[in-house]
Amino acid sequence: MSQTLNRSLAPLVVSVAAGSPAESVGVLPGDEIVRVNGEVPRDIIEWQLATDEADVELDVLRGGLDLSMTVEKTAGASLGIEVSSAVFDRVRTCDNHCEFCFIYQLPKGMRRSLYLKDDDYRLSFLYGNFTTLTRFTEADLERVVTERLSPLHVSIHSTDPDVRSQMLKNPRGAMSLRWLRALLDHDIAVKGQIVVCPGVNDGSILDDTMAGILDRFPELDSVAVVPLGISKFNGEDAMRFHTLAEAQAVVDTVADWQDVFQSTLGKRMVYAADEYYLMAQRPFPDAERYDGFSMHEDGIGMARTFEAEFNGTAAEVTGVQRGFFAAVDAPPNPAAYTGLRNSCATGTPAEPATASVSLRPRRTAPVAVLTGTLGAPVIRPLIESLERDDVRVLPVANEFFGGNTGVTGLITGEDVGRVLSEQPEGHRYLLPDVCLSDEGRFLDGVTIDELPRPVEVVTTDGVALRAALEGTP
Repeated sequence: MSQTLNRSLAPLVVSVAAGSPAESVGVLPGDEIVRVNGEVPRDIIEWQLATDEADVELDVLRGGLDLSMTVEKTAGASLGIEVSSAVFDRVRTCDNHCEFCFIYQLPKGMRRSLYLKDDDYRLSFLYGNFTTLTRFTEADLERVVTERLSPLHVSIHSTDPDVRSQMLKNPRGAMSLRWLRALLDHDIAVKGQIVVCPGVNDGSILDDTMAGILDRFPELDSVAVVPLGISKFNGEDAMRFHTLAEAQAVVDTVADWQDVFQSTLGKRMVYAADEYYLMAQRPFPDAERYDGFSMHEDGIGMARTFEAEFNGTAAEVTGVQRGFFAAVDAPPNPAAYTGLRNSCATGTPAEPATASVSLRPRRTAPVAVLTGTLGAPVIRPLIESLERDDVRVLPVANEFFGGNTGVTGLITGEDVGRVLSEQPEGHRYLLPDVCLSDEGRFLDGVTIDELPRPVEVVTTDGVALRAALEGTP
């Protein structure tokens, strides 16, 4: 190989599937794939495109030896290689300094990968991370458009240049939404997000942002309105919890603008996070007002989805949503991605099943369903509807992060262990898998084997919970 190798661009082989094309030519775990078809792949996206070809040329570095291998396979078939990361060059880090950023609110001593603050459009495409576009370039736009990296996820927060720049604490924040306009001009699907900070971008500013979206970005796929999350480690005086009145005002603003968007664009466009309805002490909207639950992964409509799954009226299961730290814990194997997020089309949701499912009582050991404090008011009515005295909901208060952190996905092993240590032995304890990495580890590094009571890990959806309560696999 005549060119000098940039070692940071070499994906490392983690495993090789038995009987795969890669195994047949001798690829081994630990090999560094320095070139594919003569090119250096920058990330798993380029890797996937290159290895989809029928004949793949691999330049491999193994223990100081340069090896060349030709893999003959059917076009589109997998090589059978799992690599060590999704981005082979450096992840594009965020140069904003948002006071509401949760990364700044993490305690010391957690694993290093959790502190990575990215603003990389590739992770937006692969995992649904939100990018502010402040580091986006013409070259990035060309690649996104050429390779159809869609959908992307963009943090809007405000369409007022001064407010947005102030919130990001970055002068480029005032102009970076021009890239959003460019993406939409090239038919790239974009899902937007607004993190509402009380006294900063709520009230009249939130109304102005809605008007700005209607005027400048009407082609957006959807917009999630989510509340500011505050941990006990937050050091920003300007960041505070919503009052009841403020939460209710946000819910009302979203409802009003849904009507405006529906009448002008034919879709509701903007949706409030489930957490807002809990904070505002308001009932969740009916399922049909979520328009197919396209923003489920952003905490939009999760309660209604879970309810439909639990009652047997959902057309399909949504599956686990990893949430804030998805890019940290998700495996880099492209086969593990949800379709590599390579479709810009929004599918038409299937009609829900009409027959409900009745639960057979299971009278063995009593059951406790572990969940976050925000999940408890969603799950408890479903459990109560069973009229079973052997099943209870066991909320886990998040003392590790503190503040208003109540989502199930941020539950830590320390808090689960604290709660379980006060519970009787011999009961069944159901733990949702959304709070675990693929290795069965909580955010604080605790494993399920270290908990004081045995737990049954259950997929985070209503169907899986129903099956666990019935005792079926």
